[in-house]
Amino acid sequence: MARNKGAKGQESRARLLAAAAEQFAGLGFYETKISSIVAQAGLTQPSFYLYFESKEAVFEELVGHFRSRLQELVTSSRLESGLQPGEVNARVLGVLETLFRFFTEDPHLTRIGLFQAPEAGSIKAELAALIRDNLLEEQRSGYFRSTLDMDVVAQCFVGTLERLTFAYLSEGSGRPEQLAAQVVELFMRGMLPEE
Repeated sequence: MARNKGAKGQESRARLLAAAAEQFAGLGFYETKISSIVAQAGLTQPSFYLYFESKEAVFEELVGHFRSRLQELVTSSRLESGLQPGEVNARVLGVLETLFRFFTEDPHLTRIGLFQAPEAGSIKAELAALIRDNLLEEQRSGYFRSTLDMDVVAQCFVGTLERLTFAYLSEGSGRPEQLAAQVVELFMRGMLPEE
């Protein structure tokens, strides 16, 4: 049975989680071995089983952590009513920067949760639903055109987040604030030249 221990135990467990995330992200679930995880963490194989029942259990915990953290970020990012028109772009920019930063803070966890996990598709569907709910409320507040289908917009946002994370952030060639600024420019102002 997996268990937690004192401060040293929490540190060991955290080292195992970090090593597991790196191993899973680099090798995939099936190629990752518990022996590689514990070797990278500098622990023994029996110590692994003090905290996790199996390789599946540690993988599921990593995916669950990614999923819940992403849900928290999106749920808390809804724009409150009463913003001035000039504030909306800045607030959307801040939300996108926060999401992109989350994806870069732990690139191994992002690779697992957004791309590798069997439930990655359902995580992205949940993300799209949460974004849609936020956008609908923000649309009712008058921040966005009433003619837009916010389900389509949410799907576009998720596709954009996913692709830019893969193409730029996971390779370390992009910065969250730069990508967020480009996305805001595209979604909020469009591609037509300024008049």
